[in-house]
Amino acid sequence: MADNNYFYHPTAIIDEGCQIGEGSKIWHFTHIMPDCKIGKKCNIGQNVVVSPGVTLGNNVKVQNNVSIYTGVICEDDVFLGPSMVFTNIVNPRSAIVRKDQYAKTLVKKGATIGANATIVCGIELGEFCFIGAGAVVIRDVPAFALVVGNPAKHIGWMSEYGHRLNFDVNNIAVCPESKEKYILKNGAVSKMNV
Repeated sequence: MADNNYFYHPTAIIDEGCQIGEGSKIWHFTHIMPDCKIGKKCNIGQNVVVSPGVTLGNNVKVQNNVSIYTGVICEDDVFLGPSMVFTNIVNPRSAIVRKDQYAKTLVKKGATIGANATIVCGIELGEFCFIGAGAVVIRDVPAFALVVGNPAKHIGWMSEYGHRLNFDVNNIAVCPESKEKYILKNGAVSKMNV
């Protein structure tokens, strides 16, 4: 069904008070809860829950079986892999209500989170970082970093195009696809102006 310039499957539930951008698509059995902000051209797969107050930027891709809990903010061009997991409480207990303690998790522009990864709340994932499938991320991840494992460990760097960067003796790397150059300086990577 098309409504307000976005598409939603008839089985999707979209609560009142949501803002959904033009060209977005919401698929089977997905629940968009109140007061969510979903940008333009997002694709939200089947069996997804977007909790109250969540913000998704433009062109965010959410694969099947993902729950995005209150406190999560995803900037533009974020990729959330199948069945990846966010949390929003550090110390949950069924019998104790801690809704006033939801921690903010910020996923910066262009970040990729692989299938079945877990992101513990209260951290920041840097621009264009790449979280490997099944990783358990318990601390901030720098921009362009590649992290894998449980707990996630930093093992390398990725380009904006999703290619592993290999730095030369001058700490310069070239993306094999885009030919853009990156520099490694003081333990951080940035794109070079050419």
